[in-house]
Amino acid sequence: MDRVILHCDCNSFFASVESAINPKLKDVPMAVGGSVEARHGIILAKNDLAKEYDIQTAETIYSAKRKCPELVIVPPHHDLYEKYSQMVNAIYYEYTDQVEKFGIDESWLDVTGSQKLFGSGEEIADTLRRRIQEEIGITISVGVSFNKVFAKLGSDYKKPDATTVISRENFRDIVYPLPVGDLLFVGKRTRETLSKLNIKTIGDLAESDGARLKRMLGKSGEMIYRYARGEDDSPVDPHSHDEVKSVGNGMTFKRDLRGEKDILCGIAHLSESIAVRMRRKGVKCSVVQVTIKDPDLISIQRQEKLSSPTNLAKDITDKAMEIIRHSWNMNKPIRMLTVTGNGIVPEDSVQQISFFDEEKNPKRENLEKTLDKIREKYGSDAVKSANVINNDLGI
Repeated sequence: MDRVILHCDCNSFFASVESAINPKLKDVPMAVGGSVEARHGIILAKNDLAKEYDIQTAETIYSAKRKCPELVIVPPHHDLYEKYSQMVNAIYYEYTDQVEKFGIDESWLDVTGSQKLFGSGEEIADTLRRRIQEEIGITISVGVSFNKVFAKLGSDYKKPDATTVISRENFRDIVYPLPVGDLLFVGKRTRETLSKLNIKTIGDLAESDGARLKRMLGKSGEMIYRYARGEDDSPVDPHSHDEVKSVGNGMTFKRDLRGEKDILCGIAHLSESIAVRMRRKGVKCSVVQVTIKDPDLISIQRQEKLSSPTNLAKDITDKAMEIIRHSWNMNKPIRMLTVTGNGIVPEDSVQQISFFDEEKNPKRENLEKTLDKIREKYGSDAVKSANVINNDLGI
């Protein structure tokens, strides 16, 4: 028997939540956007009235305002969005315990075993849409299918507030004409490669030479070929995001960073924040990755392996600065920095460290864990690194 999988996607989630708590926003073109003063001036989400002006996610607020001078900009409230996400998923859990979150506003549900209690997959989808609108005040679109990939295509197929069923009988009619870029995990580079092979639609991909795709794109080529043909058997995994894969933090600064002192200030702040989070999660990173964005929004990304896994801010700072010195002109301005710890391993995993590391790490580790306890008791601002005191970068 085929599985019955739902993919539920909250429509214009951030904007919908803002409108739920302030209904007046439903009647005007509005968008959730970052602070222009702090140079986070891009559109994060927009309502349907704003979409009529062709306002796009990630475009600058300046550009959006030129298209729609009366556009209302609302600052983001991420704690509120997390709260609403939990409320929505709590309703999902009333119908199945097989719920896999795919970001803050999307979830897959396996309702195969729920149908005797709650009706068909389509009926459950319609019930969820009705309840979430009535009880929470936002809308969702739902795809119903026999696998996760097609269920996601279904939730994107018709918006807002719609249910789309993609079955074994109709999937070729619905899925095959769609642009190949609509398929899960087909990004820009893959789409460009497929275009060179004259593969423009999901149907083109499904009918192409699978062996050739594997030769050109490796395992990902084989995967998307199977996805296009409806051969996805991946389970809905409630624990898929429990495992920490990376820990990162980024910041757009109030002014451009110039010179080593500025850059060190930004890196030290970001490294400290991710080190604290890793220690809370009981993990260490074995790779440090740095993303740099200049004032023209051109970015580079570099990463290097550490000599041994760490969750200490000083180790991460030292490696991140080493990466920047090797890959960036230190006098060139920087608008945004992101530091990410990759290659995550459990904190108590066995690791070989040099004699020198054995001498220095316990002292540093005790110091940073002591600072954690002070911050937990007196607040995150109770202790600060000397190089971020009295800065004018927005830290």
